[in-house]
Amino acid sequence: MSTTGATADPLAALGSLPGVSESVESVRKAVDRVYGHRVMRRRSNEITSEAALRGARGSAALSGADWALEEVRRRSDFSADAEAMVVGAALRLTAEAGQLLSIWRQSPLRVLARLHLVAAATQGEEVGRPRQAGEPVDEPLLELPLPDAREVSGRLEGLGDLIIAGSSAPALVTAAVVHGELLALRPFTSHNGLVARTAERIVLIGSGLDPKAVCPAEVGHAELGRASYLAALEGYVSGTPEGMAAWIAHCGRAVELGVRESTAVCEALQRGAA
Repeated sequence: MSTTGATADPLAALGSLPGVSESVESVRKAVDRVYGHRVMRRRSNEITSEAALRGARGSAALSGADWALEEVRRRSDFSADAEAMVVGAALRLTAEAGQLLSIWRQSPLRVLARLHLVAAATQGEEVGRPRQAGEPVDEPLLELPLPDAREVSGRLEGLGDLIIAGSSAPALVTAAVVHGELLALRPFTSHNGLVARTAERIVLIGSGLDPKAVCPAEVGHAELGRASYLAALEGYVSGTPEGMAAWIAHCGRAVELGVRESTAVCEALQRGAA
């Protein structure tokens, strides 16, 4: 996303794209419904914990480790193979997100570096910083053209400035742009998809749209499928108004599906079945 132009608030400008306001309103109504569920008044912590688990499972699925929820729930060792390490990284990131909310608005690039460090769980010199010229990127499920390190640096700085400056844009728009920009840039040598989806989660929670973290967009992204995810991302990368609007709408639908998931958990708890 270009951060230059006539408007001082480019994120807010995206909110006026055709169809975006409808997506924003639909998401708001869905979130309000789950927050109004009677179970949320008594057992919100349980819903939050379950949403975190399901969100991590969904994010891992989009990064190639599509495990059944019960397998994620029962496992304790996530070091056995490549898929297990992806699931472990997703779980660690979901847990870490809540600890970084207060830092995000002041230092988003510091948060992103921390997320990569948590995901990678190694001490390599490439961990926890944007990639440098010539460094490869291990992100096999994303085949879009890879920006060079200089472009990554400039666009990351621009994204950070937008977050720090604040915006009147709806939370969905900001979350979608953060998510899309990180996928487009792939600023780290690995785990960019997991980091991007965690950053989206942080924006949705920190904005006040989903303060209890019970609307896991990662669940919706996984349910919509990788092909749909990548097609919508291509729209974002195109930079056209239609493409940007389609990506924001896709992210909105993902949030709504996450709401549906947590609503089902609420219903199950109400019936005494979970």
